[in-house]
This record gives sequence, C-alpha cells and structure tokens, in this order.
Amino acid sequence: MIDIRLIRENKDLVKENIKKKFQDEKLTLVDEIYDLDCTYRDTKQKMDDARAEKNKLSDQIGTLMREGKKEEAMAIKEKVATMGGEIDDLTKKEEELSQTIKQKMMTIPNIIADDVPIGKDDTENVELKRFGEAVVPNYEIPYHADILERFNGLDKEASGRTSGNGFYYLMGDAARLSSAMISYARDFMIDKGFTYCIPPFMIRGDVVTGVMSFAEMDAMMYKIEGEDLYLIGTSEHSMIGKFKDQILKKESLPITMTSYSPCFRKEVGAHGIEERGIYRVHQFEKQEMIVICEPEESNEWYEKMWQFTVELFRSLDIPVRQLECCSGDLADLKYKSCDIEAWSPRQQKYFEVGSCSNLTDAQARRLGIRVKSDKGNYYLHTLNNTVLASTRALIALLENNYQEDGSVKIPKALQPYMGGKEIITPVK
Repeated sequence: MIDIRLIRENKDLVKENIKKKFQDEKLTLVDEIYDLDCTYRDTKQKMDDARAEKNKLSDQIGTLMREGKKEEAMAIKEKVATMGGEIDDLTKKEEELSQTIKQKMMTIPNIIADDVPIGKDDTENVELKRFGEAVVPNYEIPYHADILERFNGLDKEASGRTSGNGFYYLMGDAARLSSAMISYARDFMIDKGFTYCIPPFMIRGDVVTGVMSFAEMDAMMYKIEGEDLYLIGTSEHSMIGKFKDQILKKESLPITMTSYSPCFRKEVGAHGIEERGIYRVHQFEKQEMIVICEPEESNEWYEKMWQFTVELFRSLDIPVRQLECCSGDLADLKYKSCDIEAWSPRQQKYFEVGSCSNLTDAQARRLGIRVKSDKGNYYLHTLNNTVLASTRALIALLENNYQEDGSVKIPKALQPYMGGKEIITPVK
C-alpha cells in the first residue's frame, strides 16, 4: 500500500505508475480516493472542532454551577448533549470513510523502480546476466519424471488416488536428494548470517491481505473451512507477518531470517497443473529468506539476496541466469523483482527456480511494521527471496547432473547430506 500523501500531492505520478503496469481500469480509483480523502479530512476536522467546543462548554457548566447560575448551566448542558450526538455521527462517518479509503488504497499498486523495464507480461522480462556455461550434452536427457521413475523415486499414480492431480510421492534416493538440497540451502543461509526459523504453516486473513494483493490471494491461497486460517503459499508470508503491528528498535536492524516450510498453492491460471511431473504442483518444500531493513538499505540488500541464490545454484553445478521482471509482471506490492532461472539441457532453455523482490514499505504499511526513531516512527522496507524450492531445484539438479548411463552425479556440496554418496544409479 502506498502512502496516501502521494495521491494528495501527486496524483499524476500514481496514475502514470498504474499505466506502466497496464492496469488502466484502476485509474478512476485515484480520483475516487482523492475525493474520499478530502471528505475524510474535512469530517475529521469538524469532529475535532466539535470535541474541542464540547470540552470547552463542559468546563463552563461546572463554573456556572459553582456561581449559582443553574439555568445557564442547564442550557449549556443541553447543548453539550446535542453536540455529543453530532460527534458520534461524525465519528461513525470518519471510521466508515477510513475503511473505504483503506480498501481502495490496497488495490493501488506500489510505485515501481525507475529502471524496471516496461512490458505487459512475463514474455517481456529482460535477461540481465548468465552464470555458468549452459551445456547441452551429446546424449539425450529424459524428462525429469522418467529419470525419477527409473530410481523408483516418483509415484504420481498413488498420489492421484490419495490426493488428486498436482501431488506426488517422492521415495528413496530421490526423496533423500530433495531433503538434502533443502538442508544444504538452510545451512548455506545460516553461513551467510541469517537466523534460521521454522514458522507457522497457517496464517490469519489479516496477515494474508497484509503481505499480498487480493488477486494473488485468490489465485494462490487455500483457506481452512470454517476458520480464519490459510495455508501458506510461501513462508515469507508468515515470516513477514511475525512483525505485524510491531515497532522495532533501530539497533535490531536489519532483520535477516531464513525459513523452511512446506508450501501449498492452488495454482489458478492458464498454465495449469502438471500431470506427469513435479514442475507445477500444489505442494512443495522451500527454503526462503527475508530482510526487514532501513529504507536506504533495501536496494543494497536486494542485490545481495538474488546473488545468494545464484551462488547456491552454481555450487550445485547448475547454470542460471538473472531475469529482470517487467512492469506488467510485477505483483502489486513489488517495487522491483527479478527471477533466477536454471538451465534445462533437455529443453535447451531456462526455467524459473526462484524470485527476489523488494517491496519497499508497501507490506510494512499494510502490516504496521515500523521502527522507533527520535524524529518519529516510520515504516521499514521488506524484501524476500527464494533460496531453493524443492521440486524445481530437483528438476534442475537431475537434468544438469544426468549421465549417459542413466545415473545422476551428486554435487560435492550435497554429498555430506547424502551419507557420502557420489552418484545415484537407476534400479530399472
């Protein structure tokens, strides 16, 4: 959520930003909010003036009674009683206006960075840099589900019976390899100085609306029937939510945390759920990182965070690239974002394995995350980044470490987490 002062003082900037995000249907909201805010401030001023006048008259009643001027005192008392009703009406109107403004403000997108490329959707994202050589071997790389099945590592038929499409059983070395990657990612981030955390896997509705837009919420979140609880789609939601309505001390900043969680997503949209493999599924595991910092430090942290993901994937012998997200591909709360994509030698193209985002103070403003300062309290900046998402990272590892004889090399970084194994071989 942006600062309403931007709409009060620079409506054109807010409208131009909406146009850059190709959300022209929201342009009229800016004028609506502006008019509502004028009414709100006028109502609040009338209410404040009425309260001040009421207090002044109330003081006069006591003085008049002590002076024996009972009739005058009673007349003023009647006036005060009438004013009380007027103040109640103004208070109710102020609260209603405040709620209406807040609801509308939460649909206005965050102001994007000046260097964000302008584009309608993810097809117009811009490649910035590649890391590692994208090799295509002189032998065929099977589809990842076929590789896993040769290890007796994947059973989607059984998960179809228990849970339906979009779920899976990982077994044996495949399951162990997936867990090894998550454990390695955890230790990798701890070594970077991040505090490890296992957060709640369900969060309340006011946290959900605090960390994401309504459109994202509808497309992603599973709601627990009959309760004000949602299954998390990523642990950044409960991690950022941890600081809801908190006023932090400057000496505690920056807050840098890395978290493990399962993730649950409806994956509503045109892309659909993958029937055979594990690229797009309803459930996976993830190692995440978040940072809460001073506003002037967020750009520096953004650069550090996506580079951590690159470093991790390169340590697993996986070539990656950084892709700058264009304006139309940015979620409403994001100021700037980039995807990290891993090389697929089978498809001979890159695919997304992580995303890094700077949300400036948009989340903090929704959630009430501030820092205490001598010059007054102010909102902090929040950032998040995928360290490693289990299913997609596993696909990237299998393809890039697949050998001609059907075996898969285990990168050195993972071998201690695999009981010293250097290679896994198919059983069929």
